[in-house]
This record gives sequence, C-alpha cells and structure tokens, in this order.
Amino acid sequence: MTMNNTQLNKGKIVQITGPVIDVQFTKETLPKIREELYVDCKDERRAMEVVQHVGGFVVRCVMLGASEGLCRDMTVYATGAPISVPVGEAVLGRLLNVLGEPIDNAGDIPGDCQRMSIYRPAPEYADRSSAEEVLETGI
Repeated sequence: MTMNNTQLNKGKIVQITGPVIDVQFTKETLPKIREELYVDCKDERRAMEVVQHVGGFVVRCVMLGASEGLCRDMTVYATGAPISVPVGEAVLGRLLNVLGEPIDNAGDIPGDCQRMSIYRPAPEYADRSSAEEVLETGI
C-alpha cells in the first residue's frame, strides 16, 4: 500500500515485548482490530497487525517481521485497512510472504495487480469447483 504518511493516523510505540508491540493513539484515531500498521525503521517499512484493544487508547500488535531496532516513541502509521495481498494470474506459481511481497527472486508483482484482504470470506460452497484438475502451486 503506497500512501503518503501525512494522510495516515499516527500513534507512538509505548511498549515492546519481542514481537508484541503496544501502540498508543488518540481516541479519534484508534485503529480497528486486524488493521495493518507500519513503522519506518532503518530505511525499511516494518508491518504489524492490531490484535487487541488494551485500553487507554492503546492497541496491542503483532509484528509480521523483525522487531529489532524498534524503540519507544517511534511513530507508527495506521493504514486504515487489513493486510492485503495480490491475487490473480500475476501471482500463479509465485512465492509470496504474508504481506504479498515476492520472496522467490523472480521480480516484482505488477503494480496494477488486484489486491484482496487476507480476511475476505471463503467462496460459497456452490461456487467451488469439484472437478479433478492439476493444482498449480509453483512448488
């Protein structure tokens, strides 16, 4: 997700316990559970996900990567959306991490590729295919 940081709600890290990060926001900017947050650390963007509202406008998050180098009072940005990954023909046979970033050294995913939430509902049973076919996984 590419947004300007000035357009996003901001919070501050108040506690770090390994991969668990507590971030304080204001009442008006408190992110929802399952919302993606990120912090810029050492010239890289590190993602986390809100898993709990603790109280006092603090949210508990789980890092989706390394937490080394983070410290209290660092600015955290709320994206306003859940984690989304690219879907469609462009990702067939590709190896992606949970954030939808390619980890197979086969180049970037096209920027115009459709992205969907990792929490979207499963397809209805009637819409599923029951025919036997080869499943392309890229493995």
